[in-house]
Amino acid sequence: MKKIPFLIVCLFLVSLQSFAQQPLDSLLTVRGFAIAAPQVDEVDRFVTFIDEELAPRNVNTLILRVDYNYQYESRPELRDSIALSKADVKKIVGVAKKHNIRIIPQVNLLGHQSWAGDLENLLEVYPEFDETPDVEMPENYEWPNEDGLYCKSYCPLHPEVHYVVFDIVDEIVEVFETDAFHAGMDEVFYIGHEQCPRCNGRDKAELFAGEVTKIRNHLAENGVELWIWGDRLIDGKTTGIGMWEASMNNTHRAIDMIPKDVVINDWHYVKAYPTAAYFAMKGFKVVSCPWRIPEVGVDHVENMLRFRELSTDEMKDNYYGVMHTVWSGAGSFMDGYYENRLDEEGGTNTQWHTFKMMYDHVNSLDESKMR
Repeated sequence: MKKIPFLIVCLFLVSLQSFAQQPLDSLLTVRGFAIAAPQVDEVDRFVTFIDEELAPRNVNTLILRVDYNYQYESRPELRDSIALSKADVKKIVGVAKKHNIRIIPQVNLLGHQSWAGDLENLLEVYPEFDETPDVEMPENYEWPNEDGLYCKSYCPLHPEVHYVVFDIVDEIVEVFETDAFHAGMDEVFYIGHEQCPRCNGRDKAELFAGEVTKIRNHLAENGVELWIWGDRLIDGKTTGIGMWEASMNNTHRAIDMIPKDVVINDWHYVKAYPTAAYFAMKGFKVVSCPWRIPEVGVDHVENMLRFRELSTDEMKDNYYGVMHTVWSGAGSFMDGYYENRLDEEGGTNTQWHTFKMMYDHVNSLDESKMR
C-alpha cells in the first residue's frame, strides 16, 4: 500500500511531462482573449497591444464585442454616435493577420438588448421587437427589481427582427474578413414572456434553441461558424450553479435541440466548474473561460488539459481550449494592464492579473517550442 502514493506521484509527473512535450496547438487549439472593441481614439493603442502583448503570449483567437460600435452601411440607424470606421477595423484586421490571430466579432443577439437603465440601439430604434414592451426602463436602475429586469431581450418570433439583425451580422463578418461570428446569447432572462403575444406560453428551451439554430443556419449558408456563451444550456438547479452561470428559466434542455457545430464558450468566474465535460460529451467543441481571479484561470487551463488527456480519441478534440474574458472597455483594461494596477479590495484579483497568470501558465506548457 505504501507504493500507491509513490505511483500516483510518478503518474502525475509523467502526465505533466507529456503536456510539456506536445506542441501548444495540440494541447489548446483555442487560446482566446475576449474584450470590447476599442473606441475610435483607442484603435492605434489597441493595435499595439495586439502586436506587443497578445501575439507574444501566443493568443490565437480574439473575440471583439462590436455591437453597434461600427459605422454600419446596411443599417446606419443602428450605429453608435461615435463608431469605428472601416479603416479602423482594417487596422485591427491587419495586425491580427500578421500574427495569425483569428478575429471573431460579437454582436449580442436575443438577450442583452439593454444595460442598466438604457436600451441598446436595436430596441431604441425598433421598439416593436421588445419581448417585454410593458417593462419600462427605470430612471435609477437597481438589481434585484420587481420586474426581474436584468437586460431586455428581443422577441425571436417577431417576423421582422432577423431582416434587421442579419444585415449587421453579415456586414460585420465581411468587414472583419472572418469565418466565425459570436452571438453572445448569455444571461437571457426574458424569453417566452407573458407580455409577448408571440412567445407567451411557448417552451422556453424550444424558443432558445430555435433562435440559436436560425442564426447558425443563416451563418452556415456562407460557411461561417457560430460561437455562443454556454450558460443558458446548463441546468442551474440540478448543478447548483444558479441563475447567472447557468439557467434557472428552463432553457437548458435546448442543449439537445441545437446543431452540434455551434462552439460553446463555458464561462465560470469564481470556481472552474467542470462543465466543459458536459458540453464535450454532448458533442460540442467547448472553450473554458475565466474572468478576474488568477487561480481560476489556471484551474480552467488544468481542467482542459486533464479532460483531453483522459478522453477517447472521439472526444479529445471537443476540448477546444481556453479564453480569457474582459468585461470592461478596451481602454480601461489596457490602463490596468500596463500600470499593473491592484484592486483596492481584491489585490491581484483583476482582469489583467488573471490574463497574465493564465497565459504565463499556458506558455510554460510549451517548453518544447520555447527551446
